[in-house]
Amino acid sequence: MDDKMEAEKKEQDVYILAIESSCDETAAAVVKNGREVLSNVISSQIALHTLFGGVVPEIASRKHIEKINQVIQEALDEADMTLDEMTAVGVTYGPGLVGALLVGVSAAKAIAYAKKLPLIGVHHIEGHVSANFIENKELEPPFLCLIVSGGHTHLVKMKDYGEFEIIGRTRDDAAGEAFDKVARAIGLGYPGGPKIDKAAREGNPHAMEFPRAKIEGAPYDFSFSGLKSAVLNYLNHEKMRGEEVSRNDLAASFQNAVVESLVSRTILAAREFNIRDVVIAGGVASNSALRAAMKVACEKEGFRFYYPSPALCTDNAAMIGAAAYYEYQKGTRSGWDLNAVPNLKLGER
Repeated sequence: MDDKMEAEKKEQDVYILAIESSCDETAAAVVKNGREVLSNVISSQIALHTLFGGVVPEIASRKHIEKINQVIQEALDEADMTLDEMTAVGVTYGPGLVGALLVGVSAAKAIAYAKKLPLIGVHHIEGHVSANFIENKELEPPFLCLIVSGGHTHLVKMKDYGEFEIIGRTRDDAAGEAFDKVARAIGLGYPGGPKIDKAAREGNPHAMEFPRAKIEGAPYDFSFSGLKSAVLNYLNHEKMRGEEVSRNDLAASFQNAVVESLVSRTILAAREFNIRDVVIAGGVASNSALRAAMKVACEKEGFRFYYPSPALCTDNAAMIGAAAYYEYQKGTRSGWDLNAVPNLKLGER
């Protein structure tokens, strides 16, 4: 291809500079045509928040302010591109911590305004779902997606790009929240998900049988607060008896109960709605037991199963770039009044 043709092709390509700062990761990425990641830079604050046993919003916001410009520049350098070559700027505007979100939104607005680029506000959870498009080039809607993270547990039908129908949700704790609380109770610390996953590999998943909540009249909804309480009650009971509890067995048994709840409802919904493609997304989607159990269940039913690699399950900007690309193609544009919406619901704009 000669230089002129290559230049024309480059002009037709869509390059999104994506920014994500909804919680405790400051992230920026350059994504080409929605599915090709040219750079994906993440500055994590986990070590900082571990001291407090969870994310401290004020500290998270301050750290984002310190890191945001540096992370954006790193993403551009890694992609070997400049702001002048970007087609649009995509940014997470909700849900998340309001102070943290505002840092990313302000940076995105400033860049879009200065460079006269379209600004595209992206729903954080839609970003998680879109992470699947990056590594699974053949995946296209419609499909069924289980979204599992620290703040969300949803079962959704993705009808088209950016079009979601929620068919199940948690009635109380999100799955990731339950992982964090149980991890703290058994002395594993923060972040709970990866630590329980690791401990569970050394434990017996049937050592203790914990309840799996079913909600009458809502077969696709989830509930984890009863399970969390059952674990805490078991710990207290054994402590009063002077018995030592195997941390690994307890982690494995708790994780087994969560995974069974998630997988059974997902498979039931896929059957009922006659959907052949099943997808998982969100931080808890990196859990090894969940991935293994879902894979087995989907193979048994003849469903195709898709999941992002662990690095794309946790918060990152590449997934925001993928979601922003499809919004850009649909003609979605945000105004200069774009604001952080900490409690933004899935499907809301």
